[in-house]
Amino acid sequence: MTVSSPLHPRITLAAAALGFVVVLLDVSVVNVALDALRTGFSTDVAGLQWVVNAYTLIFAALLLMAGALGDRFGARAIFITGFVVFTLASLACGLAPTLVTLIVARLAQGVGAALLVPNSLSLLQQAFPDKEQRNRAVGWWGAAGGIALAAGPVVGGFLVTHMGWRSVFLINIPVGLFGLVLILRYSSASPRNEGRSLDMPGQAAAIIALASLATALTDAAHLGWTHPRILVALLVAVLTAIGFILIEARSHAPMLPLSFFSSPDFSIASITGVLVNFAYYGLIFVFSLFFQLEQHLSPQETGIAFLPMTIVLMVMNVIAGRLITRLGARRLMVFGLLLAATGYLLLIPVSVGGSYWQLAMPMLMAASGIALMVPTMTNVTLSSVDPSRAGIASGVLNSARQVGGMLGVATCGYFVRDTAPAAFMHGMHLSLIVAVVLLFIGAALSFFCLNREI
Repeated sequence: MTVSSPLHPRITLAAAALGFVVVLLDVSVVNVALDALRTGFSTDVAGLQWVVNAYTLIFAALLLMAGALGDRFGARAIFITGFVVFTLASLACGLAPTLVTLIVARLAQGVGAALLVPNSLSLLQQAFPDKEQRNRAVGWWGAAGGIALAAGPVVGGFLVTHMGWRSVFLINIPVGLFGLVLILRYSSASPRNEGRSLDMPGQAAAIIALASLATALTDAAHLGWTHPRILVALLVAVLTAIGFILIEARSHAPMLPLSFFSSPDFSIASITGVLVNFAYYGLIFVFSLFFQLEQHLSPQETGIAFLPMTIVLMVMNVIAGRLITRLGARRLMVFGLLLAATGYLLLIPVSVGGSYWQLAMPMLMAASGIALMVPTMTNVTLSSVDPSRAGIASGVLNSARQVGGMLGVATCGYFVRDTAPAAFMHGMHLSLIVAVVLLFIGAALSFFCLNREI
């Protein structure tokens, strides 16, 4: 039973934001536990990549169907299911006795995360029908996610130091329970589209393609690119990706309507989502290893090293919601991408023996640029489709972003696979250069291809 209250939309926003918070918190919080996991399970960089990417892989693969599920059965029902799955999977992660068990539990977390994110946006679309109010609500939603993404290393560092690595997963349980109470008690039932297809063939092809690609990129670090297993994985990834496109093109009710991409705004937002998350997730993974393995900082010290990014992400995400209305999404996207690229560019001269304060300002610049992008990309995506397709459209954007994050961790992890100082720093510099190039490409695409009126 729901409660009628003037605060109903705001409480719905709070519940939706909590769903986004736990999802992004688990993207970033694990990074400061990498060294503890490495020693606890006697694993290497490839094993650590799987702990991070198992979550991101299934998250990205299921986001499209999760949006369709929300359209078909109601965003509220699927959002609640996502919270339950995520909370139980977090418990399993915290109790995992082996690395394989932890990776399987991370996959289950990814399922819950996929159900949460697109449907949290659909709930906002439902609760805030006015465009200006919705822009602000999405800004606060993005701000909450940005804070979680940035606060993850800080919170995780404290938890790992004082309570062990298992606590970074167990902390999700009280947050998940609180979010469930809010959404069950205060949110309204969501409309259903009973005719919405779930497109299981397309979903299967997407999972196989992404899993094969992740396997190839991660295992190439120790098997080599010419190993038969890697070549087969790459071939399967290419063939199933082509198959996925053919399935979606021929389906009467595809989970990924290719017609969305006839809109330049939608296409650029999706491409930019891949590029931004490639840079951010890939480099957070690298810098977490850099602080812990090369500079020998403790988990708590590593978390504190990321603290300035926490503050700037919080401020810039809130500001972005207001700037979109005043400056327009196109200008904000171009500026955010250029700012992030410049920040990462200034980090390239970093050395093992360098002062932390030489890193602080470039990291703040990069974080500011990234923070401006999240709500801006989301608003561009929602504005480029019919409101009735909000669930699937947000699913496409967030799937693109998670694919970018998975590719970033896999690629940058490959560059820094050798943890000897000289080899690691070479890989770290290469990771930064790739990220800078991709962000500049994103800025050029946004400048030349986005609608100048948005």
